[in-house]
Amino acid sequence: MDDLTAARATMAFSLGFHIIFAAIGMTMPFLMSAAHYLHLKRGDKVSLELTKMWMRGVAILFAVGAVSGTVLSFELGLLWPGFMEHAGPIVGMPFSWEGTAFFIEAVAIGLFLYGWKRMSPWVHWATGLVVGISGFLSGIFVVAANSWMNAPAGFEWVNGEATGIDPVAAMFNRAWLHQSAHMQVAAVQAVGFAVGGVHAFLYLKGRAPELNLKAMKIAMVFGAAAALVQPLVGHFAGERVAELQPAKLAALEGHFKTSTYAPLTLGGIPDEDTETMHWGIEIPGMLSVLAHRDPAAEVIGLDQYPKEDWPPVLVVHVAFQVMVGLGMLMAVLGLLHFWFLKKGKFPRWFLGALAASTPLGMIAIEAGWVVTEVGRQPWIIYEVLRTQDAVTPVPGMVYHFLLFLILYLGLGGMTVWLFARQIRVTQRKVEAS
Repeated sequence: MDDLTAARATMAFSLGFHIIFAAIGMTMPFLMSAAHYLHLKRGDKVSLELTKMWMRGVAILFAVGAVSGTVLSFELGLLWPGFMEHAGPIVGMPFSWEGTAFFIEAVAIGLFLYGWKRMSPWVHWATGLVVGISGFLSGIFVVAANSWMNAPAGFEWVNGEATGIDPVAAMFNRAWLHQSAHMQVAAVQAVGFAVGGVHAFLYLKGRAPELNLKAMKIAMVFGAAAALVQPLVGHFAGERVAELQPAKLAALEGHFKTSTYAPLTLGGIPDEDTETMHWGIEIPGMLSVLAHRDPAAEVIGLDQYPKEDWPPVLVVHVAFQVMVGLGMLMAVLGLLHFWFLKKGKFPRWFLGALAASTPLGMIAIEAGWVVTEVGRQPWIIYEVLRTQDAVTPVPGMVYHFLLFLILYLGLGGMTVWLFARQIRVTQRKVEAS
């Protein structure tokens, strides 16, 4: 493994680890607030125990997310000094705003954790809601910085230097809206299904049935609603990618030849050597419709770019197919959830399907970030600065990768153990009462 590959692997693993906890940190406070609201309105003890169980989970996951997020910010400077040299003055503003949102989130978590019986019940509930809102804003600001890498704006590139810097234009670049919307909805979808799936599994096992059924319903209202909205947001994002990064669109669709009436390929394996797709199912004209709302529209293919500027087509295409496929599956499960919720009864087969779907949203998020980041290659700043020109000249990056791999695996295992322990303790308490 050379230093460039090791640096990319380190950043990919760190981001892939952090994004799970970031998504949970953005969404779990809203689930907690929903359970707390039900307790305040109805006074039932089960909702109170559920609120406190999720509260402890929010605290644990906030701590892990804070640590892994801090590591990522250090890695930007450690691994990619060529990027920070130019990007720091341009996209520093969303990072500073993210820090402000993080500060508010930390204060709100403290108030909620220690505010029981010390604050007005509804003011206390509001502090929990602030945790979710500030976490959501934090995610938007970080994605705005990332979107700048895909649609750089707010500067002029002259002789290898950025001049005429406008931080506001950089932050609100042409990609920030669709990337932020896509990520935030994905977070709600993934966490809703993950939490709903876990509690559906525990309900089927007969453990604290009232608590777990209530938890599953609350989580799936969020997850199912997001799953039904996500295809619309994803379509909007696809149209923007077609306009801003046509090479990425061509790679994720395995579209090698520029053409009108471009087909949409379901599945398939792209072959970069022969520039063909194998074993895919083609829908004539559909890619033109999805990208430009016109079946006769021309869709730019990879043939318009030199091969050294192509993203890794196989990786991007497979990741995109995984993301879309899992998203559509969750949308179907979301429809079924609302149907059975209206009927007032959930069949065991459906609860089993929810339990099996627990990891699907997180897998879809990881696949989506592969599409976003690998699809931008070979550029770290799209069509401005190549990734290989931004990497640190310091040798030995493979040791850095192995160190963080071991640390993160240990941290992840400990987090799962702590969260499972909180669930077991709460279930025993509810069953005993």
